[in-house]
Amino acid sequence: MRILVMNPNTTASMTASIRATATAVAAPGTEILATEPLWGPESIEGHFEGYLSAAAVLDRLATLDTPFDALVMAGFGEPGREGAQELLDVPVLDITECAVQMALMLGHSYGIVTTLDRAVPQIRDRLLTAGLLQRCAGVRGTGLGVLELEEDPERTVEVILQTARAVVRDGAEVICLGCGGMAGLQERVAAELGVPVVDGVAAAVKFAEAVVGLGLTTSAQRSFAPPRPKAIGSWPLSRHLVRTASGERHRMQDSARHTDFSSETSGI
Repeated sequence: MRILVMNPNTTASMTASIRATATAVAAPGTEILATEPLWGPESIEGHFEGYLSAAAVLDRLATLDTPFDALVMAGFGEPGREGAQELLDVPVLDITECAVQMALMLGHSYGIVTTLDRAVPQIRDRLLTAGLLQRCAGVRGTGLGVLELEEDPERTVEVILQTARAVVRDGAEVICLGCGGMAGLQERVAAELGVPVVDGVAAAVKFAEAVVGLGLTTSAQRSFAPPRPKAIGSWPLSRHLVRTASGERHRMQDSARHTDFSSETSGI
């Protein structure tokens, strides 16, 4: 089984961290691939960057020639999952719903610790659309930007703990880490906090293994039917223009794959 984990931003070090977490929880025989878009924002902190990222992710998926059995979308509360479900014929899972679904198996109520406060409404909207908001005790931001999560790991854990304790006081019995950039921190936070802590990347990988193992995939009826054939100008963008590691732009010659873009990804 091959699971592709898609980091929605273009920060390669975050892709590497997400891949490490996914690989650590994967069952024997599960191969983890990880990548990021060829263009787009270095981090996603708002609706504008979220929609840019969604287009960049779909562009990457449309031009990827590496086979995989399931896709994990590693953006928390961000758009694009439904488009990927229409585009692909394999199961597509995102870390937001997977984290919360797992949390609901572990306690009556859950809470989410995320990055900036501006992400809170976006996450709550995502939970409402998914029908998961009713048992949410609270969503709180740490005040840390996405890229700040990697700058000082000890400070990051401490700020997450402070915020998580406030969410527990709000009534949460389980905590979800609300950013793909927090992948791998769940054990340290849980040890200090005393309640279960769910990492969305890890949860999504285990759900993906289960769905593929059961021979299931996304329904192609109505909501996620394949896109209707029609002309889309300059699509996919990556067949015409990519950003290289040096920041220069050039035309691709033979393929949409650009393995030199990020030395820290899986090279797909």
